[in-house]
Amino acid sequence: MNLAEILKGNSAAEPAWAEKGGVFWMNCEGCPVRDVAKAMHDVGARFVTITAYQLPASEGFRLEYHWDLQGRLLGFAFQITGGSIESIYDLCEAADWIEREVHEEYAIDFTGRRYEPLLLREGQTPGVNLRETAPAAKPAPGAEQKEAAR
Repeated sequence: MNLAEILKGNSAAEPAWAEKGGVFWMNCEGCPVRDVAKAMHDVGARFVTITAYQLPASEGFRLEYHWDLQGRLLGFAFQITGGSIESIYDLCEAADWIEREVHEEYAIDFTGRRYEPLLLREGQTPGVNLRETAPAAKPAPGAEQKEAAR
């Protein structure tokens, strides 16, 4: 599938768009993220952001890439299980900041790029801020009051 040709309307294939919450999503399963970024560039789309979600159990992460094309918000979702995805920073400089944020917050590596020092807390390791871990044990009811009385 040549995504750029489909987006330009120069292909017999019809894209499978589904509108949800004001975003038009295309099922682009199996498309490399860099191919999507190149196609968006070729049709003059403007990169907006990446939204990251940690999936339950060991299912990995869902990264949603958002692009604006002539006032329409287009979305492409990618599920990753290995903790890395190709960077699009060299194709789209606007992705720099959000790739670094996602890297810091979820320890997802965007391959093919170097990172500046961490932004949120210098000296911290990536993923300590938003990645879910096992819940900590809760103190017994009233334990805080007993501790304060000592």
